[in-house]
Amino acid sequence: MPRFYVDLPLSSGLECALPAGAARHVQVLRLQPGEGLVLFDGQGWDWDCELLSIGRSEVRVRVGEARRVERELPIAVTLAVGMPANERMDWLVEKATELGVASLQPLVCERSILRLHGERADKRRLHWQGIAAAAAEQCGRACVPHIAPVASLANWLTALPVGVAQTRLVLSLRTPSEPLAQALVVALSSSASVLFLSGPEGGLSDAEDESARRAGLRALTLGPRVLRADTAPLLALAALTALFA
Repeated sequence: MPRFYVDLPLSSGLECALPAGAARHVQVLRLQPGEGLVLFDGQGWDWDCELLSIGRSEVRVRVGEARRVERELPIAVTLAVGMPANERMDWLVEKATELGVASLQPLVCERSILRLHGERADKRRLHWQGIAAAAAEQCGRACVPHIAPVASLANWLTALPVGVAQTRLVLSLRTPSEPLAQALVVALSSSASVLFLSGPEGGLSDAEDESARRAGLRALTLGPRVLRADTAPLLALAALTALFA
């Protein structure tokens, strides 16, 4: 049955018009009144719906029963990433969503090629939020990852809350650092959530790496090969995801 994400508060018995994106998908699929479809609003539920009418400018549905969808990781994962340039950040958001990330924090670092501020940063965040919603729709997730506003690494480190039951790891090219597998064992035994910090092209500077360690992030190595800025955080996330497959 076709399944679409909608940014709407859903409830059983509600009759409503679909947002433009979902309505366009219905029209492209040539669905007909009386047929069923599934909507989800990113809060962990699928809603069985019936198409009521399809017009040129409006598609209306009646919302039926809700079903809880359990496809999330049992541990919440945040990726804080020095934004890679061009379409690589789009790709990272899409794949991280498929792998189960709960939230993603875009960062501007010393070596960042992509530097976003103000209105441009807000527009890109909304763009990435849309990519996350589409990826959740495709892979069957009923929760859409939160894309946080773009921040500088320094400000983000300063604002990290204290006293949180969270394992915080920085993907580091410096020593000393511990292997990924060892760090994940510790994370799963002691925390309700995990945070991975990963740098942009060229990695974190020595000063940034040291700042992350001073902020309480444990240094983590992914092995002897130097990975791209959009590959390293996904490797860490995939390794964690595989433990629950």
